[in-house]
Amino acid sequence: MIQKPNYYAILSAEVRYDNNLRPNVKLLYAEITALCNMNGVCFASNKYFGDLYNKSKGAISGWVSELVKYGYIKVEYTYKEGSKEIEHRYIKILKGGIIENINPPLKKTLKSNTTNTNTNITYSNKERFNKPTKIEIKNYCLERNNNINFEAFYDFYESKNWMVGKNKMKDWKAAIRTWERRDKNKPQTMSKLDSQINAWQEAKKLI
Repeated sequence: MIQKPNYYAILSAEVRYDNNLRPNVKLLYAEITALCNMNGVCFASNKYFGDLYNKSKGAISGWVSELVKYGYIKVEYTYKEGSKEIEHRYIKILKGGIIENINPPLKKTLKSNTTNTNTNITYSNKERFNKPTKIEIKNYCLERNNNINFEAFYDFYESKNWMVGKNKMKDWKAAIRTWERRDKNKPQTMSKLDSQINAWQEAKKLI
């Protein structure tokens, strides 16, 4: 019988109202937060979740991929020494592109979500923003099929030192999704971001 976590689950508003996510995917997200509340990170397997919800491992893999795609979780792997065989998978909750520490200290000895085996892992409390390459931006735009000019996106934020307003950008993928919404709403009133982009494009013409 599967031991279920006693810690509370979190279903944030951004996940709850994201129409891109299927209901079962939102439920999986909540379950992951419960396991993160218990140990600071979730390393339950697809089999564990499949047994919990009576779903196939393939179905769970698709749910996990969906949460990764829309920037709600980050998945990392460790491999068996001297091989490419996966030993452990770690799932962390993301908020605005930054790992959200639900219940962890800087270093913590974790007890497996699914077994009695102790596993030691060290992780930092937050990740620094890493400026994306043009290739990364291009690939993400192709993945989302959004027709955004990836070079214009890169050049625009490069000229602003990757600042959003007065703050350093935290999640460039979220910024791309903002551009998507901007393009969909273009016939309506011009946003502040639209004004900035138009001004930047006009300035480039004068160079």
